This record gives sequence, structure tokens and C-alpha cells, in this order.
Amino acid sequence: MAEPPHAPGPWPEPPELPRPVIMHQRWLDAVFLHWRIPEAVAAPLLPPGVVPDLFDGSAWVGLIGFRLRAAGLGNGPPVPYFGDFNEINVRLYSRGPDGTRGVVFLSLDASRLAAVLAARAAGIPYVWSRTSVRPPGFPVPADPSDRSIGYSVRRFRGGARSDFAVSPGPDGGATDPLSVHLTARFGLHTRFRGRTLYIPNTHGPWPLYRARLILLDDELVGAAGITVLGPPESVLFSPGVRTQFGRPRVLGHP
Repeated sequence: MAEPPHAPGPWPEPPELPRPVIMHQRWLDAVFLHWRIPEAVAAPLLPPGVVPDLFDGSAWVGLIGFRLRAAGLGNGPPVPYFGDFNEINVRLYSRGPDGTRGVVFLSLDASRLAAVLAARAAGIPYVWSRTSVRPPGFPVPADPSDRSIGYSVRRFRGGARSDFAVSPGPDGGATDPLSVHLTARFGLHTRFRGRTLYIPNTHGPWPLYRARLILLDDELVGAAGITVLGPPESVLFSPGVRTQFGRPRVLGHP
């Protein structure tokens, strides 16, 4: 599969991170599923001080799966074992009072307990779950060039579960305004100890492909407090990017 073209216009320039870099990692084989939702549904789920970042008059909720690999602290080497796991998250899109765009995670499922506990201590809503790259019953493609991929989540103690999979298109890059709006995100807003924080990150443009949904049986979006009906309006796949995270800042402070 050839890399899709990237017109320079649609993609914003990645921001310079405030030093020091606190973490680096790779996000591989990313699947993006998105639904349009009313602004009034998203707004109460955001931290104080930020509002839904609308596109086409609507807020959007995403179900995202990817393989997190080679995570390391600062500019140091990747952390063995603990720096590699699958992550499946449910997220909304936010805008701060200064116009800074971000994401707000409603949940993040991962199978590395140590990573989950560390993230929860920092106010990030990770959930310890069984995760896998291929949902049950999803066959390994016979053709090596077939990039079909999916993710599976089984929360412990009978919690929510999810299975979803896509088949990427053979050609053409997804650089339309909606795809860029949903993926060109360079930070997250979160609540920690009574304050809203913004944690910046930076990465190059996602090499995005439009994809065909071939499996969806999800409870994670509903468990996060959002009801969606029908198939997602946007279905995307990316082989991945490398990213770095910078120093958090309190909302409203430089």
C-alpha cells in the first residue's frame, strides 16, 4: 500500500513543545471511528474551562484503537514491556479559552496494569482490561498486503466490551477537513486535583486512509455516557505516527 499524499494546506504545523519532553511513544495501526453528537451532550462531559470543538455544527465522539509501542520517559530509551500495549479510547474534542484545541478522554482501556495505575494517578481515566489486536472471529488476512485490522476489549468483572475492525482503502489520502479536524490534535485537556490541565504533544501528519467498517459491536461509547445510533460517519485507518509529550500547564496559565 503506497503512502497517501499529504497536501500541505490542510494539516496544521505541529507545535513546538515546551521543554522538557516528558514522554515519547509510537502509535501504530490506528483505527478511528467517529459519530456526530449534539453539542449539549458533549459539553457536560468536558473539564471546566473548555468547550466542545465543533465541526459542521456538531460535536464528535471517537472510538479509537491503536498499538502503543516504544514508550519512554523524556528522551530516554523505550521502557521494556511496560512501554508496549494496545490502547482503545473514547474521546471528545475540546477548545480552550485561548482557542487551543485538544481532546478529552472519557475512557482509555489498556492491558498493562502498571501503566493504568500510573496514568490514573495523574488524572487520566485509564481502565485495566483485556485487549487484543484481532477481535474474536476476525480471521488473519490471507493476503499479506491486506491491512484489515481491529481491536477487542474485555473489561474485568463483567464490564463493558467492544469489538471493531476496518479494512483500509487501497489508495488516496484522507485530507478532507473533517478527517483533519478529528486527527490533527496536539494535546489533551484533563481534570487533576481540582484544576483543568492542558498536556501538549506533537507529531507529524497522520498518514490517513479512508476505511470500510467490517465489524462493530461496541459498549464503550455507551459506558462513557453517550448514545450513538447507526454506523460511524467517519471511518479512518493510519499506519501510525511518532509523538512526544511536553510539560503540562494549568488552563489559563502560560
